[in-house]
Amino acid sequence: MLGGEWRTARGALTLDRPRIFGILNVTPDSFWDGGRNVGVSAALARTEALLEEGADVIDVGGESTRPGARAVPVDVELERVLPVIREIVRRYPDVPVSVDTVKAAVARAALDEGAAIVNDVSGLRLDPDLGKVVAEAGAGVVLMHSRSGVEEMASYAMARYGPDPVGEIVAELGLAIDRARDAGVAEASIVVDPGLGFSKRTEHSAAVLAHLDRVVALGPPVLLGPSRKRFVGDLSGAPAPEDRLEGTLAACVIGLLGGARIFRVHDVRAVRRALSFAESIRVAP
Repeated sequence: MLGGEWRTARGALTLDRPRIFGILNVTPDSFWDGGRNVGVSAALARTEALLEEGADVIDVGGESTRPGARAVPVDVELERVLPVIREIVRRYPDVPVSVDTVKAAVARAALDEGAAIVNDVSGLRLDPDLGKVVAEAGAGVVLMHSRSGVEEMASYAMARYGPDPVGEIVAELGLAIDRARDAGVAEASIVVDPGLGFSKRTEHSAAVLAHLDRVVALGPPVLLGPSRKRFVGDLSGAPAPEDRLEGTLAACVIGLLGGARIFRVHDVRAVRRALSFAESIRVAP
């Protein structure tokens, strides 16, 4: 029986039901919602909508990792995310906030403002101090599988695998877990994300979904982020991101049945309904 809980800096998040990260990109260049949520007022309006739709966590990101993205200096990322996190925490003190960053300085400042979780798309590869920041704050951490830096990880540049791509991905996630443990992060604070669409061609992301039990076997709870990604379009015949909702829903349901408990998405209401239905069937006697 799936369940348990995830320890964060603002208390434990129970995983007795599927949990949803509502994506709040405060960047001008994210692939789906770039520019829509820039500025505190726009970000708060989007936060309110995400919570009304059923988000459990608000995931605030100030650096895009879309294909072709450019790395953002620390001061720019801080300027984007800190005022938003500060105001979300003030208005919604019971809502966990996640900061989507690969930088220890940004994570530390966000946690000081009341964020509870660090979502690191590099799996603690890019900043050797980030694990220590997480450990010292008692924060939750998402360790995502990717390769290379933020400017290449969403491309196919590093999508080179042998005959068992899922095995390689699981092994590299295992190294990320080791980095977290070595930094002093508590086991109960770790979540893993296989990084659908990151450093993976469509067939690699499909293989991860088909064999998600191998990721689940690592031990920590599993988060999936399929939302409107290129591989979803490839597999569903939807080249444009705006046509990828149905594929996203299918990926989330497949992931839930494969053992994932947390889902990072743009379309919270639709995903919440699909997961609630699928979970009811999964636990039916």
